[in-house]
Order: sequence, then structure tokens, then C-alpha cells
Amino acid sequence: MATVTKRELVVELSNRTGLTQSQTFDLFQHMLDMITEELAKGNEVTLRRFGTFEVRVTKPKIGRNPNKPGSDMQIPARAVVRFKPGNEMKAQVAGVLPKLMEAQAVASV
Repeated sequence: MATVTKRELVVELSNRTGLTQSQTFDLFQHMLDMITEELAKGNEVTLRRFGTFEVRVTKPKIGRNPNKPGSDMQIPARAVVRFKPGNEMKAQVAGVLPKLMEAQAVASV
């Protein structure tokens, strides 16, 4: 499986919409900035048929340094972004399992 970059998404979106790549890049970047701003305010961002981004707070916990096994350290609570895929995305992604299993089998040979 390949990695798709923002640049590749912009080029494809530009081809599909007829907008210039510059216009498409600006629009794409503004959308990402708006999502980030809303999450930074603590808001949830829901994109129908795609999924929901939400801010979750992790609990503080005790961690251990592998280099100093006897010493414990406090890991503070922090805010993290969680993504919950929508039903349509779940269904489409579920179809990739046979391809992933096949690629994994080929790689192990």
C-alpha cells in the first residue's frame, strides 16, 4: 500500500473540479486550518459520510524509563485528537482486508 500526500490529493481534486492547483491547494489548506482551529477550541468536527474528529483527554499515568528501570515518572494528562470513521468509510475500508492479507502473505514468502 502506498502513502498519498497532500500534494497528490490536491492534484487529483484539481483534476476533478477544474479549479487550478493553486486554488485547490488554498481551499484544501483553509479547510485543514479550520478543522484544526475548531479542535483547538475543544469542538467536535463531524463530516457526514466521512467521520468525526474529537478532542479527548488522556488520564495521567505512571511511566517507566527503559534506561532506568527502577525510576518511575509521572506522565501528565494531555489532549489528543481522536478520529471515528463514519459508516460509509468503515464499509469501504473493510474491503481492503483481502488485499492487505494477500500483500502480507506475499511479503512473508
